[in-house]
Amino acid sequence: MKFIEGDLRAAPGARFAILAARWNPRVTDALVEGARKAFIDNGIAAEALDFVRVPGAWELPVAAARLGAAGKHVAIVALGCVVRGDTRHYEHVADRCADGLMRVSIDYRVPVLNGVLAAERFEDAEARAGGSHGNKGEEAALAAIEMHNLLEKLP
Repeated sequence: MKFIEGDLRAAPGARFAILAARWNPRVTDALVEGARKAFIDNGIAAEALDFVRVPGAWELPVAAARLGAAGKHVAIVALGCVVRGDTRHYEHVADRCADGLMRVSIDYRVPVLNGVLAAERFEDAEARAGGSHGNKGEEAALAAIEMHNLLEKLP
């Protein structure tokens, strides 16, 4: 039996993209910093990272699709924060964003890592953006590197 898995080494010349929503900046800025640091700490040069800001999580899939269509990135990390409010808006935004990011990943055959937090309370989001539950931006960046490496190994 052959066993194939990725590791945290990127191919020379590999470019990665970080897409981030501006909405809930205290959380999203912490996610971006976690992702950026994870890439740099794992040998990805700052010059190999492209950073794109969009208004909110709803806009992430269309920006990811544009990058996916261009074919210049080996993986895309999408970061945002949607917090439940008093209406169903939360479900619409979080669910459709996730669906759109998955569609981009499959349509363009590029890993699109979903680092969009969907939290019940703002404090829950903060806990996952460098707080007591780690930094999901960092985790998404690490998964992006690993998926790029894995796809390089698959037929």
